[in-house]
Amino acid sequence: MRGYTNSSELRTYAAFVLILLPTAALCYKGQLSLGTINPLALMAILFTMLLGSVVEIPLLSTRSKKPEQLFRYAPILEDIYSVPVVKELNIGKDRVFKTKITANLGGALIPALATIYLLLTQPNNTALEIMLIVVVAVSLLAEMVGGIGLIVPDYIGLIALPFSLIVSPENVAAITFIAGVGGILAGNIISALTFNKEKTGSAFISIGGAGSFKAIYLTTIVASLLSYFIH
Repeated sequence: MRGYTNSSELRTYAAFVLILLPTAALCYKGQLSLGTINPLALMAILFTMLLGSVVEIPLLSTRSKKPEQLFRYAPILEDIYSVPVVKELNIGKDRVFKTKITANLGGALIPALATIYLLLTQPNNTALEIMLIVVVAVSLLAEMVGGIGLIVPDYIGLIALPFSLIVSPENVAAITFIAGVGGILAGNIISALTFNKEKTGSAFISIGGAGSFKAIYLTTIVASLLSYFIH
């Protein structure tokens, strides 16, 4: 992420690891997959997503406003979101952040490549249609928090699940992954490019990182486990 981890974040990662271990065992036994992504490749994706979540890849720079109240509430926000807000207040000028928009390796690049691979090897218009629903939901529910960046609800990608079950239960795992993860990433990109820079801002805005990694990883885990029931 951004070089800071509190006890809450450590507990979240510990929970992900505890879920990942039996999930990896099921992959090793060949009982989980995501469409054309075979069990061993899925296991590699799950592990590299978690490990890669600490790596941010710079995309572009812009400027955004430093909210006045941020100087007062920075320590509280730092504790809640596990982001080094106090340190990042020094980035830019007195009232303006020099904002870097980045892509998280584990939360954006790896799942994006997996999504593209599935769409190329297993084209599915239904998945794209459901993805649009998730994009709209992310655009409506994403919040730009001063000093933190874009925040989306952890459950947001699971909006794709009931739609996937209704329209294509035999492909529910792959469609939930494509629509859920792809929708979160697309919604993140749209929100990152269109937020009101004159109202609030942050030193970093991470696509797939702080604020959305949990939602993306949770969606990936759930989609993977769904494949167990359709084997």
